[in-house]
Amino acid sequence: MVELPKLCRKESLRTEDSDITKKREDTGLIDFLKVLPPVEFCCIYGSTLHPNNHYKSKMVDLILGVSDPQKWHEKNIQLNKDHYASWMVYLGGGKLVTEVADEIGVGVHFNPYVTWNEKTLKYGVVRMHDLIQDILYWKTFYLSGRLQKPVNILVDTLDVRQLNSVNLRSAVSAALLLLPPEFTEVDLYAKICSLSYMGDLRMLFAEDRDKVNKIVGGQFQLFQSMYQPCLEEYKAKRLLQFSGHQSNISQDCGLSATELLISSLARAVGTELGEKRSVVESQTNRRSDGEKRQRIALRGF
Repeated sequence: MVELPKLCRKESLRTEDSDITKKREDTGLIDFLKVLPPVEFCCIYGSTLHPNNHYKSKMVDLILGVSDPQKWHEKNIQLNKDHYASWMVYLGGGKLVTEVADEIGVGVHFNPYVTWNEKTLKYGVVRMHDLIQDILYWKTFYLSGRLQKPVNILVDTLDVRQLNSVNLRSAVSAALLLLPPEFTEVDLYAKICSLSYMGDLRMLFAEDRDKVNKIVGGQFQLFQSMYQPCLEEYKAKRLLQFSGHQSNISQDCGLSATELLISSLARAVGTELGEKRSVVESQTNRRSDGEKRQRIALRGF
């Protein structure tokens, strides 16, 4: 069983229950799920999640987790054939949809531009095993990156909300390794948000290059709710110090702090960074501790 960070349990993937309008919208989207085969997990993500986000899109984005994607798609094609590209339906059906997602993509099949109840939706379907592996171990860093930003969970039969606290803790650790000794709370959330875009060509061309700032600025309080328990944990361990109502943060960049952060990363990344640390340190003996660990972290990403 995975050991969850004690102080990151209650707040991960927190939703704003006080927003009545949002509740009504969520109820409508739950009704949409009734036209699909049953799912084990569903969350809303992206720029339409909260009305104070300035980076808005007309399309509502959903992630659906299912136990057996092929069987799920076969059933969904019977119910909602118009959700799929016609060539996929006729050439291979659910088997082809799943094979393309697994072999060419990252295990997620998206049905975009689905019109329902005066809404335009895009939903991605993923195998639950793959979703959990990515959350815990950053296997593809595709869905885990999305779950490091505010989302709203509609269905959660396997308690992904709880498991995601491991992902959030890894995200904080990775961001701290990439940040200088002193930074702001906004800097921290922007760095966390940018993790999933590293190496993404869309950020150089098609996507808005200021997207990260807009996401953090539009959902700042939600980022605080998600990550405050982890920050409090690192404060208690004296890795972080806060000033100015916690808006300004300084971190310990020493060797023991760096090793602790690396050990808190997702397993695959932490192991790789641990192996590279001694190599980088030998090449940067005259650099400051902060510069050394940023070089280590950048090599890992």
